[in-house]
Amino acid sequence: MSISKEEAKQLLERLIFDDERPQDWVQDVWGMSPTLGETAAKLLDVFEVLITSCPEPELNNVLQTFDAELLEEDEDTY
Repeated sequence: MSISKEEAKQLLERLIFDDERPQDWVQDVWGMSPTLGETAAKLLDVFEVLITSCPEPELNNVLQTFDAELLEEDEDTY
């Protein structure tokens, strides 16, 4: 099954950040430690660049690696 880049991004965000918005996650980390917050912000920037630059077939391959975990989360959502 092939999914769009936007769907892949949403699934990966859910896998990484749970139900929290990525920007909120960065702010939470920043609140605990400015040094770690800077690192969290950089990680989010890298995540965005990777999603943007990675072709859909490769994103689908990445998602297949986490398929069982993602499906489990999707089932919990419904």
